Amino acid sequence: MARQQRAGAVRKVKKGSVGKGSGGRGRQALEGKGPTPKAEEREYHPAYRKKVLAERAAAKRGGQPGARSNTGGGSTQRRAKSDDTELVTGRNSVVEALRAGIPATTLYIAARTEMDDRVKEALSTATHRGIPVLEVMRPELDRMTGRDAVHQGLVLKVPPYEYGHPGELLDLTIRKGLTPLFVALDGVTDPRNLGAIIRSTAAFGGQGVIVPQRRSAGVNSAAWKTSAGALARTPVVMASNLTATLKEFKKAGVFVIGLDGGGDTELYGLELADRPIVVVVGSEGKGLSRIVTETCDAVVSIPIDGIESLNASVAASVALYEISKVRAQR
Repeated sequence: MARQQRAGAVRKVKKGSVGKGSGGRGRQALEGKGPTPKAEEREYHPAYRKKVLAERAAAKRGGQPGARSNTGGGSTQRRAKSDDTELVTGRNSVVEALRAGIPATTLYIAARTEMDDRVKEALSTATHRGIPVLEVMRPELDRMTGRDAVHQGLVLKVPPYEYGHPGELLDLTIRKGLTPLFVALDGVTDPRNLGAIIRSTAAFGGQGVIVPQRRSAGVNSAAWKTSAGALARTPVVMASNLTATLKEFKKAGVFVIGLDGGGDTELYGLELADRPIVVVVGSEGKGLSRIVTETCDAVVSIPIDGIESLNASVAASVALYEISKVRAQR
């Protein structure tokens, strides 16, 4: 008796399809999509975005990724010390920064933030200056500023500062018919000291501040705030080598005056005050470095009683005031 097949036991093959034992005719269907593309070729991969950003940066520089622009000896070079933007956080800080004229790029405000006088002033000032205002959720501001920052619903984004070249600053000052008066920093690492020195330089007729490329404070949001707007009209230039820059200034007829508590020349009644001058200010702890001290035409001390030393920004202010006073008298 023939054995009956149960329902569903027969494999059904669709018309036109490749059945069992096709002799390799279905091999192409089994080959897949080929080898996995490299990480930088996959649009969703972080390596792809990194490659795109590098190519854009190279296009702006006019060269290959990682190349540096060359402007003929660096006399017209413009560079930012850092590619990272600064974030000013907190209502008082944001309002003060906007009042000081910091060239901000974006004002962030948390959704459903209480509209007190500070928030209203920040919004009004940003709108008047054409600064974009973005409303974001509070968790996004928390992520932007980090756990330790207290943003109070307001964050101001500040672009990196573009430093000029010392030689250009000197040439421009001479072309304007001014007697050069600059301040150079040697080992000053607190940006608030930098901001205060910029403010004093502007107040007493100085034309600019020189910072070294290494081991020095740079222009950031703290420096902008402390300068109280003086940074908007007082340039900060960067020297790749401070000693070499000071020597070039000396060749151009600028006298280099170093401030140090153990100086052999007293500040008051300084004979060189009416000459072209660059005042070099050292760090509060270590003072001037040895090689910078050897480069100075004179090492000047400020007579003080009762304390060992002055803060770098205070010392610079006293020196600039004395120089401006002597210049006014002569």
